[in-house]
Amino acid sequence: REYVPKFYATSPTFSNYVDAFTAVPLAKYLLNTLLFTVATTAIMLVVITLAAFAFARLDFKGKDTVFTLFLALMMIPQELVVITNFVTITKLDLRNTFTGLILPSVTSVFYIYLLKENFEQVGDDLYKASKVDGTSDLRYLTRVLIPICKPTMITIVILKVIECWNSFVWPRLITDKQEYYLVSNGIQQIRENGFGRENIPAMMAAVVIISLPLIILFLAFRDRIMEGVATGGTKG
Repeated sequence: REYVPKFYATSPTFSNYVDAFTAVPLAKYLLNTLLFTVATTAIMLVVITLAAFAFARLDFKGKDTVFTLFLALMMIPQELVVITNFVTITKLDLRNTFTGLILPSVTSVFYIYLLKENFEQVGDDLYKASKVDGTSDLRYLTRVLIPICKPTMITIVILKVIECWNSFVWPRLITDKQEYYLVSNGIQQIRENGFGRENIPAMMAAVVIISLPLIILFLAFRDRIMEGVATGGTKG
């Protein structure tokens, strides 16, 4: 039986949302996605913050060369990165594990670059004064730089959360057990289980359920996002 899309609902019902949760373990997939998103975002934030601080404030041999090579990585097609990541994770025997899901996503050259530029907007005089007072680099980072650059960091966190929540290709490649499926895999599984053309409304209900947390997140932090983008894009 075919369903013809209509602009207006002729007989609204919530049964499709029930179908979305009963056809597949969608609640389990939502929990998996939440754990994956929180863990990946938290680890990535630590990694990019330390890397951005090193490039912005520390002096070490070959810093400019290393940073240039980092930027060059942005020109590599993501398809090539997925292939190499898949081979590496498979050789490490990390398929069908949360570690295998998380590891390839714990860093981002673009976010390192964005945060480095933001850190460099804070004057060198403040850093030199803190060193005169005997402040360690880690204390200066946590007590001075991070509070000043909080809008940009919040923006990065929100963008990363959206990226992780919508992740599809990598979880699809690296997991073939239901216990590690994410919500994006759940949508595909609904179609494979026979919903597809026979129950499009249930698939759309699942899409609404999956999209709702991101919509709420954006509405709650839209001012912070705009502030972070404006701060990150202003030099001097």
